Amino acid sequence: MSFNRAMFRRGVGEALPLFVTVIPFALIIGLAIVESGLPSLVGWSASPIIFGGAAQLVVLTLLGQGTAVAATIAAGLVIQARHLMYSAAMAPTFQKQPRWFQWLGPYALIDQMFALAVTRTHESPDDFRSYYLGAGLVYVVGWNTTTALGLLIGPVVPESWQLDFAIPLMFMVLVIAGIDRYPKVVAALAAAAATYLTIGLPNRVGLLVGGVVGVAAGVIAERMRR
Repeated sequence: MSFNRAMFRRGVGEALPLFVTVIPFALIIGLAIVESGLPSLVGWSASPIIFGGAAQLVVLTLLGQGTAVAATIAAGLVIQARHLMYSAAMAPTFQKQPRWFQWLGPYALIDQMFALAVTRTHESPDDFRSYYLGAGLVYVVGWNTTTALGLLIGPVVPESWQLDFAIPLMFMVLVIAGIDRYPKVVAALAAAAATYLTIGLPNRVGLLVGGVVGVAAGVIAERMRR
């Protein structure tokens, strides 16, 4: 087991541009913590505990509205369910890693990390691990730091800045960057259509439905090409 400094630096370098799109989202999280009425430290603790912006925002919003804890947890879990697909896709690569990495590595497997890591599965186990640690460091440190700053900056940002648009924009960047083959186009369109049609379902279940439909459509499209 060795550590490749060059791959570590590459991971940091490739993660930083994607992290820029996360910064406005972090400001929104900070504002959500303030508006939720929760103690600042308690609200911020959702950043390292949940470590998923979309789920964190929903949990903070629902708690601020007085939603029952059980319903809030259920909504957060539904949104985070897409990470099960990320885990399944990365499982063969993680199985080649030492046990400590198998336990700790998945913690950082958020949307941006998956988009980066899935392009490095061909690397040797040592090179992949070094790359992943570099990219993961950017997001773990960066997210927790910027959400803390968001507590101070978010409430004073003018509404005219339209920070809410940063959330869909962030995910659009990830989707567009990852669409490089026909089956992925089919998967993205099917997921978008299914999510739109089921967006009214309770507890954000529409997101899970969209993810499942997208994966199924992508698999079918891939098989039809063969």
